[in-house]
Amino acid sequence: MAPDGIGALLRGIREADGRSREEQALLLQELQDGQWFDPENLKRWETERRMPVPRWHGLLAEGYGLTQAQIMAAVAASRRWRRLRRAADDGAKGGEKVDRRRFLAAAAAVTGAAPLSGMADARRGIDAGLSGSDAGDLAYLDAAFERHRGGYHGRSPVVVLGEMRQDLDLLRSVLARPHPAGTRAGLARTAAGITGLVAIIQHDRGDQRDAHGWFATAERAAREAGDRTMLAWVLARHAMVPLNYGAPAAAAQLAEQARHEAGRRPSAPGALAAAVAARALAAVGERQGALDAVAEARAIAERLDATQAADTWFGYPAQKHHVHMSQALTLLGRTRDARAEQDAALVLTRAPSIMTHALLKLDAATCLGMDGDHGGAADLAMMVWQQLPDAYREGLVRSRAEALHRTLDGPAHRRLGDLLAS
Repeated sequence: MAPDGIGALLRGIREADGRSREEQALLLQELQDGQWFDPENLKRWETERRMPVPRWHGLLAEGYGLTQAQIMAAVAASRRWRRLRRAADDGAKGGEKVDRRRFLAAAAAVTGAAPLSGMADARRGIDAGLSGSDAGDLAYLDAAFERHRGGYHGRSPVVVLGEMRQDLDLLRSVLARPHPAGTRAGLARTAAGITGLVAIIQHDRGDQRDAHGWFATAERAAREAGDRTMLAWVLARHAMVPLNYGAPAAAAQLAEQARHEAGRRPSAPGALAAAVAARALAAVGERQGALDAVAEARAIAERLDATQAADTWFGYPAQKHHVHMSQALTLLGRTRDARAEQDAALVLTRAPSIMTHALLKLDAATCLGMDGDHGGAADLAMMVWQQLPDAYREGLVRSRAEALHRTLDGPAHRRLGDLLAS
């Protein structure tokens, strides 16, 4: 089954949302005004014995919180996978040596049965290509960047990385080949976007070293492309690694670079850079600088157009804005304002956003602790932790929970610590 195909996509979202196939079928049935929907259809699509034909694409997009373009791309990926497997099987029957490692590695990454090997090799190959290639055919890679930047959609970070692996291999190959010079800047920009997305996922997984490496590659690509907006996005996203893993001073420096590259024109990277700066400055105790950055982020967010405010990893939607403001105001000790931001963010957070829900509730627990209710803070954090699937108990969520744990004392400190250590 294709790691980035329709089966993995539909099953991943359904399971992350805690629904059985029958429950998902009932949801789809309700969306088509009670008309019968056979759960066996879902089974066939999830196992890729059949592919959903175009008449189902609109219903699936609505029922799974996706776009029809994402459904079509996943179906296309499954069909490509079938053709590759068929070619491999035909080759094997003819006595030819067939290398199946590519298929097995992708499948293992999707299921979490094996580590995601070769990621560093892919980055090094992309790094090498950035200085040696002159262009590339961007059509498929541009579409891949658009598809992957849509976010997790209820899938775990490991699953999404597994789905990106083949595109990383293609990017490395395209960068290493000679091409007409006219498309070089576009290729470098696409490389910056795709490698930046890998860095975001590694950050969420808690692999700080690899995240820094991928962000360095993305920054290099953005500078080669001469795209200051892309560069501002990469720098702002990079700043979140030290910010979320205990180095706020370093985060503040990166965020300031991002603000400079973003310039004065309202943009999603500019808003993100200001928001990250607010959090970093609040964390190092520069209260007035943090409040100024909060005001700047709010002012930019109000002026973004629909494209800039898109709900993707490359946009700055209202939900993401409220999440950042919640963190900044929590660190500033303005718990009432922080709770208002948390409530606004939760209203805008769609059901499959497991990580975002958990982080917002941990922010709420931190507010309780700041207000002196350490027992309530520990209770809320423990409830969040116990409800998390195992795939989400490392990386960013663990870092946030451990930061809260360090602020508690007495029995609350002990109870939360015992749970995190178990």
